[in-house]
Amino acid sequence: MFRKPLFLSLMMALGAMTQVAAASSVDDSSREAATADSSPSHNRAVRPVARNRQTLPAAEHASTLGAVSVEADLDAARNALSPDIGSSQYVITAKDIEQLPLGASTPLNQVLLQAPGVVQDSYGGIHVRGDHANLQYRINGVILPESISGFGQTIDPRLISNVKLLDGALPAQFGERTAAVVDITTKSGSQLGNGGSVGAMIGANNTLNPNLSLYGNKGRWSWFLTANYLGDSLGMENPQKGIKAVHDQTHQGKAFGDLTYLINDDTRISLMAGYANNRFQIPNISGQTPGFGYEDRTSFDSSLLNENQSENTRFVNLILQGKIAGSTDYQVSIGQRYSSVDYSPDIIGDLMFNGVASQIGRSNRADTLQADFSTPLGDSHTLRYGLYGDFEQAVDGSQNWTFPADADGNQASTTPLQINQNQRFNARTWAAYVQDEWNIGEDWTINYGFRADRYSAFRVESQISPRFGVIWQATDSTTIHAAYSRYFTPPATELISGADISRFAGTTNAVQNYGNNTPLAERSNYYDFGISQNIGSHWTLGLDGYYRDVKRIQDEGQFGAAYIYSTFNYGLGRVRGAEFTANYQNGPFSAYFNVAYSKAQGKHVITSQYNFGNDELAYIAANYIFLDHDQRYTSSGGVNWTLPDGKTKFGMNYLLGSGLRTDTDEVPNGARLPYYFQMNLSVSHDFSLSGTGPLHTQLAFVNALDRTYELRDGEGVGVGAPQFGPRRAIMFSFQKDFSF
Repeated sequence: MFRKPLFLSLMMALGAMTQVAAASSVDDSSREAATADSSPSHNRAVRPVARNRQTLPAAEHASTLGAVSVEADLDAARNALSPDIGSSQYVITAKDIEQLPLGASTPLNQVLLQAPGVVQDSYGGIHVRGDHANLQYRINGVILPESISGFGQTIDPRLISNVKLLDGALPAQFGERTAAVVDITTKSGSQLGNGGSVGAMIGANNTLNPNLSLYGNKGRWSWFLTANYLGDSLGMENPQKGIKAVHDQTHQGKAFGDLTYLINDDTRISLMAGYANNRFQIPNISGQTPGFGYEDRTSFDSSLLNENQSENTRFVNLILQGKIAGSTDYQVSIGQRYSSVDYSPDIIGDLMFNGVASQIGRSNRADTLQADFSTPLGDSHTLRYGLYGDFEQAVDGSQNWTFPADADGNQASTTPLQINQNQRFNARTWAAYVQDEWNIGEDWTINYGFRADRYSAFRVESQISPRFGVIWQATDSTTIHAAYSRYFTPPATELISGADISRFAGTTNAVQNYGNNTPLAERSNYYDFGISQNIGSHWTLGLDGYYRDVKRIQDEGQFGAAYIYSTFNYGLGRVRGAEFTANYQNGPFSAYFNVAYSKAQGKHVITSQYNFGNDELAYIAANYIFLDHDQRYTSSGGVNWTLPDGKTKFGMNYLLGSGLRTDTDEVPNGARLPYYFQMNLSVSHDFSLSGTGPLHTQLAFVNALDRTYELRDGEGVGVGAPQFGPRRAIMFSFQKDFSF
C-alpha cells in the first residue's frame, strides 16, 4: 500500500489541478495534429519516427475526431517536458522493430542492441557505454523504478510506438540511473483507431509465443492493451556448446494496459499498468564432479540438478497531464512497482557441488511521486523544473544449508548445518531539478541547470549536480553538440543484501574478507561531444565521443548460487569511448550501421569485499583492471528491402563484438574472450485474404551461419557460469490485424 502522507498529498494535488483544468470541455472541432515530438531534434543518426495514425471509421462522431487531435497536442506537450539538449539520441520506431527478423517478438534487450554503444551480456543483460546496468526506463515520461535484476524482460516491444535511447551528458531532468535513458512512447488507441492484432511465433527450441493487442477510442476515452505468452526450452543462454540445453525450460507472461480520459482540451488523466511473470529452469552442465560429500553420498549426476528461479514485476501509475494558467505544461504521476525474485536450489546437488545450498527470496516495493513542469519565459527561454520521490521497502530472506569446515576451510562433516537469515529495510530517494533552455538566434541552443539528489538507506548521501549542454546548428545539414554533467548514482536498493555473512564463519560458505557490506553512491563527471551530418536526403552520419571520471564506480556481479546480481564499488573508475553511426533511407531500401569503441576500468574495491579473494583484492588495490563487462569494439547493423509489390520484404541484421573480459592467472579480468559475429535473416510476405484483409507472415533465421561463440566462460570478477550465444534457429510468425 502507498504510505498515507504521500498518497493523500498527491491525491489533493491531482484533485486541485483537475478542478482548475475542468473549466472547459473538449473542443468538438478537429484541430491540426501537432508533431509527436516538439522538442528540438538534434540527434545522432535518428531514424524518422513513424506515426501509425489511421482514419477513424465514418460512424464515429465528429467529437471523436476532435478528441484524437487533442490527444496529439497533449502528446506533443508531454514530450516537450523532456529536453535532450547536449545528450546523444538514437530512435527506434515500431516500424524498425517490425523489420527485425523476429519482429515484435524480439525481446527489448535485443531491440536496444541495434543502437550504438550497447553491448550484449548473458542473462538478457546489456551495457551502455561501459556501465553495468544503470539504465532508467521511462514510459510516456514516467520513470519506472528498477526491478530486481534477473534475466527476464519486463517490457514487451509490442507496446512501443518509438523508443529513444538517450545517453551521454544528460540534462538535469535525468538522474539516478544515468548510463542511458530508455524513453518509450507507447502506442495509443487515439492514433490506431478501433481494432486489434492477434498472432503467434513458433519454431526452434519448442518456441510458442502467442500475442493479442486491443486498442480503441470512444468519445473522451482511449485505450491500448497487449498481452503475450512465451514458452521455450532455451530460457537462458546454454552453458554448453550444444544446440540443445539441459534443463532450460521457461514460461513467461507479460501484459500492459493504458486507459486515458480527456477532461478537456488541455487536460487528461491516464491509468497505466504492466505485469510480467517469468519462470526459468537453471540449465545444467553435464559431467561435473562434486567437490563435497553429503551424508553417505559421494556422486551426483550434474545433468539432473533441479534449480529454478521465478521473477515477478508489476507496476501501476496514475498520471495527470495538463496546463496551468494557460502557459505552464505539467505532468504529475503517482505509482507503485512491486518486484520479486525467488530462487529454489537443488539442496543435495548444490551442497555437493558448491558446499552451500540457498533458497533465496527477495522482494522490493517502490512508491513513487513524479512531477515535471515547463514554463516559457519570453521568446527565447523555457524553464523546466520538477521533483521525484521514490520510497522503497526491501525484503531479503534466505534459508541456507552448508557444511562445517575446519580452520583451513576443508569440509569437516558430511551433515549440513542450516542458517536462516531475514532482513527488511527502507530506502528513500528525493530529487529536484531546475533548468533553462535558452535559444540564441536560430543557430544556438543552450540548456543549463542543477539537480539535487538525496538518498537514504543504511546511510544518507546527497549531491548537487550542475548540468550544461549546447547545440550549434552549424549549417542546414550539420549539427554539433557538447555537454557536461555531474552525476550522482545511488546503489540499486533492490540489489543490496543486509545478510550477516559472519554467521557463515567455520563453514564451507565462509568468506576470506568481510569489509564494508553496503554499497556507496557513485559520483562522476561526464563529458560528451558529437556531430551529426545529413548528406542529401538519404544519409545521416553521426560521430560521438565521451569521457567519464568516477569515484566509487559501481559494478555488479553474480557471486552466489542464485542468478541475482549484487552491487559493489571500486574506489576509482575511468571510462572513455567513441561511436560512429550511419543511416540510409531511400524508398524501399533502408540500412543502418554502428560501430563503437569503449574502455572501462576500475581500481581498489572499497565495498562488498567478501565477494573477492585476498589475492584479487591486493592486485586491484594497486592496479586499474578492466571491468568484467568491458568490450573494446562493438558493431551492429542491418538492411531491409521491400520488393515492388509492396508485400514481400527481406531483412538482415548482425551483431559483432570483440569479447567480454575473463581472468588470466595473474590479473583479474586481464584477458578477453574471442570475437563473435551473429547474423540474422528474415523474409516476410503479406497475403491478401478475401474479406478479412492482409495476413502478415515472416520467416526468420537466427544466427543463420550457426557460428558458435561464448559470451562468458565462467571466469572474471562476478561471473558465475559459462554462457554461449544462440545456435541456428528457424522461427515462423504470423500476425493478423483487425478493426471494429
